[in-house]
Order: sequence, then C-alpha cells, then structure tokens
Amino acid sequence: KEVLVGTPVKEGHVNYMLMYDMLTGIRISVSRCTAKPERELMGLDFKAAHKLAFDVTGNELTPSSKYDFKFKDYAPWVFRLIRQVYHVDPADYLLSLTGKYVLSELGSPGKSGSFFYYSQDYRFIIKTIHHSEHKFMMHILQRYYEHIKNNRETLLCRIFGLHRVKLPGNRKIHFVVMGNVFPSGKDIHESYDLKGSLVGRYIDAAEEEKNPRVTLKDMNWVGRQRKLQLGPQKRAAFVDQLEKDVSFLVSQKIMDYSLLIGCHDMSRGNRDNIRDNTLAVFEPDPKSLTRGPSTRAKAKTSAKTKAGPAGKRGSKAQAMKMILAESEAVALGPSNSILPEASPPERQNCLFYSDHGGFQATDPLDRPLNEIYYIGIIDIFTKYNYIKKGEHVLKSLSGKRKLISSVHPILYGARFLAFMKAAVRGW
Repeated sequence: KEVLVGTPVKEGHVNYMLMYDMLTGIRISVSRCTAKPERELMGLDFKAAHKLAFDVTGNELTPSSKYDFKFKDYAPWVFRLIRQVYHVDPADYLLSLTGKYVLSELGSPGKSGSFFYYSQDYRFIIKTIHHSEHKFMMHILQRYYEHIKNNRETLLCRIFGLHRVKLPGNRKIHFVVMGNVFPSGKDIHESYDLKGSLVGRYIDAAEEEKNPRVTLKDMNWVGRQRKLQLGPQKRAAFVDQLEKDVSFLVSQKIMDYSLLIGCHDMSRGNRDNIRDNTLAVFEPDPKSLTRGPSTRAKAKTSAKTKAGPAGKRGSKAQAMKMILAESEAVALGPSNSILPEASPPERQNCLFYSDHGGFQATDPLDRPLNEIYYIGIIDIFTKYNYIKKGEHVLKSLSGKRKLISSVHPILYGARFLAFMKAAVRGW
C-alpha cells in the first residue's frame, strides 16, 4: 500500500486558497526586494515589516480597497542576505516556491498544530507557526543572522523568509520558509527526531506498521542501538559544530529543539522510488479556463457592465474566484515529477551537505561507508517561559524530572549534547 508523505493540496482542500495567497505574497515581495540595488544592512532592517494587499488574481491594491488577502513581509532585507549566505539564487527560489500554485501538505509530528508544505522540488518547506513563535523569531533575528554568518557550517535550520497572511475576517496566519534538511535527490529510508529526552519519546510498532515512513524518536534510537558512524575527522567536526550551535541556543534561552536525522542506504539507493511515489504536486486544471457557460461565465458577463479600470480588475478577480472554486486539480504523476538528482547550490558550500548533499558515514580510518546522513537542528522557536516552567513542574511530578523535555535551557542543552555525542559510534 502506498504511504503518502502528506495530503495533496487541491481544489476543495481547506487550505487551497491559503496556499495560493502565501505563494502570491512571496512572489511579489521577494521579487520587489531582489530588484533593489545592494546596500549595507542597517539596524532598522531587523524590525522592518512591509504590508501588501491583493485581490485574488494577485493584483496589488491600495490600502483602502476591499481586499481578498493581505500579506506582510518581515525583515525582507535580512532574509535576502541570508539567502545570499547560502547561495540561494532569487530566481531559483521563486521558481521552487511559486512554479505551481499548490504543494503537498504534511501535518506536523509535534503537538503545536502547525503544518508543512513542501515546495514542488522538495528544497523548501513552508511551515505555519504560532504568533508567539513569530514574535520570538523577530526578537532573536539579529543574533540568528550573526550566528549563521559567522558559522557557515551551522546545523541550525535555515530560515529564508518570515511572513504573514491576513484573510478577510482578521484571520492571521504566520509562517516561515525553511530549507529542507532532507534532500530532493535521495530517498530517506529511515528518519529520527532526537531531543535527548526519553519520556514519551517513542513510536510504537502499531504506528510504525501503519506508516513505515514515520519519523522515529529517542527511545526507538536507543532501543535499536542506532549510531552515527563517523570516523575521527567527521566526528570531531560534527561535535564541534554541535557545541557552537547549542551554545547559541542556550544563550537565547531556547529549548525543545531536535536533531533531525535522515538516513540514506546507498546499497538501496533510489530504487524504492520513495520520493516519486509519495509526493504529489497539484495545479488548477487549465481546461477550466475554456469550459462552457457556468457561474464563472455569468460572473464575466455581469462584470462587463462595470466601467473603468476598477471594474476590469473586479471582473478578473471575480472570474478567478469562480475558476478556483470550480476547477478540479490535476495530479502530476510520478513520471512528471521534477525532483532533481543533483545537489542544489545551498547544499554545495557546507561540510555537512558535501557528500551527495549530506554527510557520509566513515570508518575508524575515515574511509567512506555505505550510508549518508542528512542532519539539522529544527524547531528553534520555543523560548523557555512561564508556560514551559509550569509544564516542567507538572511533568516532574512523575519523578523523572531530568528526563522530560521541558527543562531549563542550560540543562536541556547539556542533555542534548550528551545524547548526541553518545549517538556517534566511538570507534
């Protein structure tokens, strides 16, 4: 039985229009920022927020106009420079994110209720975040930027954009664009989300049988006696960077982060065709533009009675609404997928992505082995606050105070480091 990575976002999906709004906003805002000449980064850039209003066709409106959605782009100049740090070409970035209207959705494995969207080529992830996480990201943005600029080999997840969509009725959705830790060119045969905590960190056999591609956790890692097989050189580089990154996270009072590990078995390669069999990209059916008379046609006919530019724009927007409402999405099957085999530019200038887009296992003599690891520190938006302190008190009543995930950032960081060092095979 085929196991889907996520739910294809197509016509009728509750987030179909939301996805369209997100991608339209990204396209306009990033294009506008990219078109500006180079200049030095200023302190105000870290607090900047640019607002845009659109109708459903993506036409920008004046602030007083009746809008279909509003888009807010946070610190655009900072994120432009972050993309430059990682050699992300602006044209490639926009093509990846907006080449198709809708992507494949993945529910977050965490408890936050957030959800992911993959870009059509699997290079980027759009993740919804809570307003408090958004505020915290803005709060630490300057220090995050300085850290990645001074630590080009950082394992911290790469944040390429911070945005907000506002829908009529004042519903606001905050989201980030991140680099995907996992590659577009290699199948992931096994994945783990490791926090260094053992309480509640287990995927049982029934759940794994239901979804063989589920991300496993700390107790699964320990129970299977799993190890990262890294020779002396790679082990030293991995531990050194891990210590630098954890030091930064502790300094910002961040906790609840994870080390995401994807394992690619080179002896199996891509023969299972996991990516093509599990990812689906959808786009509105172009045939819907040439259908016979319908409510859409009526909308166009009615709109002809309106005069002037505003009337033309209104008719176009109304027609597009009808098209989106009535069209059926066309699945782009495995034979049409465009997942690249070669590593993209952002993976070609980092030690931990240098072996086929990842970090290849090595033996005690630093000779290559038959496994590639794709690793990154994710979920870095949780600050240790009074809510987490309360959670710590409640969970510690079980008597496993030092094993639970909600602990002080200093203790969390020390425990995380100890677990990850132990996770590397001591040759």
